[in-house]
Amino acid sequence: MTDLLSGIRVLDLTNVLAGPYCAYQLALLGADVIKVEGPQGGDLARQLGGSPKLNSAGMGASFLAQNAGKRSVMLDLKNETDRERFLDLVASADALVENFRPGVMKRLGLGYEMLRAVRPGLVYCAISGFGQSGPMRDNPAYDQIIQGLSGIMSITGTPETAPLRVGYPVADTLGGLVGAFSIAAALVRQKTSGEGAFLDVSMLECTLSALGWPVSNYLTAGVDPKPMGNENMTAAPSGAFRTGDGLINIAANKQEQFVALCRLIGRPELASDPRFAERETRKQNRAALKAEIEDALASDPAAIWEETLNRAGVPAGRVLTIPQVLTEPQVLERQVTARFENVAGMEGPLTVLRGGFMIDGTAPLPTRPPPVLGEHMDEVFAGLPPHAKAKALT
Repeated sequence: MTDLLSGIRVLDLTNVLAGPYCAYQLALLGADVIKVEGPQGGDLARQLGGSPKLNSAGMGASFLAQNAGKRSVMLDLKNETDRERFLDLVASADALVENFRPGVMKRLGLGYEMLRAVRPGLVYCAISGFGQSGPMRDNPAYDQIIQGLSGIMSITGTPETAPLRVGYPVADTLGGLVGAFSIAAALVRQKTSGEGAFLDVSMLECTLSALGWPVSNYLTAGVDPKPMGNENMTAAPSGAFRTGDGLINIAANKQEQFVALCRLIGRPELASDPRFAERETRKQNRAALKAEIEDALASDPAAIWEETLNRAGVPAGRVLTIPQVLTEPQVLERQVTARFENVAGMEGPLTVLRGGFMIDGTAPLPTRPPPVLGEHMDEVFAGLPPHAKAKALT
């Protein structure tokens, strides 16, 4: 684990995906992340995932995916004694992240103003579906709800199959990334001026922000984005193409790349064909161009074409399954995963993903496996400094 956030304590009051993923990024950066879980089973993700056995043990695969490196304490925030213990924790913390519906923490007597009185300078991050204001603020929000409302489903799939959900919880993940980014930025100000912050992260707005290109095409160019399957609206040939044994993505977005592609597939005449000679004519005739290219690509498997095209500067990559990409030499060399032995509830080793970055050439890997519910109660509370033992405000 790297130490960019060494000495920073983060309280993680989150459940399921967006919040836990946010706090996981901070743990990978070296923060001491304490997961505060309720006594009725803790994080719901403990019961979610592809293994019923792990789910029943409270160590579901969905939980294991993004809680390594954290410590777990169990507190009932509706209980007066536990609320006081929680405030002791707050007094020792630099940041807190929660993903309850707006108003829940305030109703518990633990809203931002209360916590800031206990810990001046606290960075408080609230992740929710729609943010802390607006007519939808109280609506429940899951990833698929946000995908639909954001417009992302409307442009996913083909004209015949759209709207389609993206195949993983992209809105939740974006919310978590934005939360981690904003917390890290607020911590810089905290360490220079002592000032905290209230961070209001909306999953809907995070997803809209990530849709910058199609949204800009509508707002600026007046083009209503439409589903295009595996095609790229900005260029052709740019998309997924059939080869002798599977799909390959090719992005010959520049003129020189298109000319090189035509030469490499043995069809140099396509580069001078009036239908394909320029970017705009290629876009207008993309279906005919794709048919010509796929006819040529059928002579060899995707792996051969990937090597040939990339060597000549034409961006290309096979379309892989998740099991395939995890065994790719590129992924293995970059230490994208961390492995733990003797994890509670598991009969074999656990492998988890790290974040998508390296620091000074080092992969930021978690140093401890995901915790059992309440595993670190004694350790965490025994370690609180004397000045953190203040009584809760009333």
